[in-house]
Amino acid sequence: MTGLIALGAAIAVFTGIGAGVGIGIATGKASESIARQPEASGAITRVLILGCALAEATAIYGLLVGLMIVIRAL
Repeated sequence: MTGLIALGAAIAVFTGIGAGVGIGIATGKASESIARQPEASGAITRVLILGCALAEATAIYGLLVGLMIVIRAL
């Protein structure tokens, strides 16, 4: 039973991988956009920060769900 709980918590924490990949792709695309249009860097940066914050929130939710699964099992 505890093995399944640990597996469930690990799967919940895997959302951090998706968030990391998403932030990396978004940062790469923002860098390309700024290189192509330097005058739009302010708007691009604002959108990038908003997107990264939302992606990171998803990772934090996954971490919290994983912690809740582990704590509930104790």
